[in-house]
Amino acid sequence: MDGSYQVVVGSFLVFQVLFHMVTPRLSARLSWGYSNLSASQKTEWHSRCVSTIHALIVGGLALYILWFDDDVNRDRIWGDPRLVKVNIAIASGYLINDLVLLLWHWKTLGDRYFISHHLAALYAYQYVLARGLLPYFANFRLIAELSTPFVNQRWFFEVLGVPRSARLVVLNGTAMSISFFFVRIAVIPSYYRQVASSFGTAAFHRLGLGPQCAWIISSLALDILNTIWMYKIARGCWKILFRSHMHRKTEPSKSF
Repeated sequence: MDGSYQVVVGSFLVFQVLFHMVTPRLSARLSWGYSNLSASQKTEWHSRCVSTIHALIVGGLALYILWFDDDVNRDRIWGDPRLVKVNIAIASGYLINDLVLLLWHWKTLGDRYFISHHLAALYAYQYVLARGLLPYFANFRLIAELSTPFVNQRWFFEVLGVPRSARLVVLNGTAMSISFFFVRIAVIPSYYRQVASSFGTAAFHRLGLGPQCAWIISSLALDILNTIWMYKIARGCWKILFRSHMHRKTEPSKSF
């Protein structure tokens, strides 16, 4: 078995342990509102805690590779994929873990967009794990995970009953919208400019039709989903900022 697949299995098992054993215990000790949550809310709470841990690990490693891995940055299609394969393997183990949880707890966690996202990502990632193809582009996609902690924190505030006009909620919502835009939407032109620049090259033709289709189709599918999510996040952020603004305007009149 290739070493990267062992990392996939290990990653899956670690995230399962985090979901079933670690996050319930830590949440009960560290969060004042956790004990008041329903069973379904606790299930999603654990899932989002694991999601945040995964995002910080994978997103941070993706940034490191982008800044310091000269081999991958120099040859974006066939560069040395060793560190990228480790990161992709960790991400793949998490995605499989999350698919299992989504299907097992469908009434609580089920979401067809997440299923589509995970399957598209796994379809593309298997080419990286099996053949070491497209390391730069695969790693580039993982930077998107850096917006995930803010998305999850928004849900934590909501389920704990923190008012949407609260300063922390407004700040997190703003950070969520900005980070989501920069790591998932603003990078789209740059990403596809680099994709287009590789068309017709010898390295591109070496890939073969299967990897070429997997690369382009999965990229388009993920970016369509990201655009849909960005629209929903922007609408929600606007509502929170507007309500916060209206709340501050009405506060002086209430004091008289």
